[in-house]
Amino acid sequence: MVKILFVCMGNICRSPTAHAVFQRLVEETGLNLQIKIDSAGTHAYHNGNPPDPRARAAASRRGIDMGLQRARRVDPDDFKHFDYILAMDQDNLASLRADCPPQYIHKLNLFLDYAPDLAIRDVPDPYYGGASGFEQVLDLVEIASEGLLRHIRRQMVLRQ
Repeated sequence: MVKILFVCMGNICRSPTAHAVFQRLVEETGLNLQIKIDSAGTHAYHNGNPPDPRARAAASRRGIDMGLQRARRVDPDDFKHFDYILAMDQDNLASLRADCPPQYIHKLNLFLDYAPDLAIRDVPDPYYGGASGFEQVLDLVEIASEGLLRHIRRQMVLRQ
């Protein structure tokens, strides 16, 4: 089982979007028994809340359901439990690095590292913007999700 944690600041916009998009992709490829997905925030601003309504609406327009997700903060046990801990931007990656035990630091990366053809490294935070920001997040997340799945599939083949 490969375990992936997507991380942004409050876990109501970017990381739950990545969680839902990647979950759909994994289910479409029939790998949902081999890959576990979750999301969390580096801060506890929105613990227990569903994703932002604008994120849910944008995802819904693409046939993606985020309704069951609830925000949570990264837990210290997450560093041990997850194989990939993918931050949406440099600031959240720095927060993760500050909290991560040294033996797990290799698990931390930027999510857009799996989309090397993109000109940007950070998924921009759409929280204070308009609807187009949520669409941009979805576009970036879909591209990076494809790259992440290709990477994981290669790793699965290598382990066999």
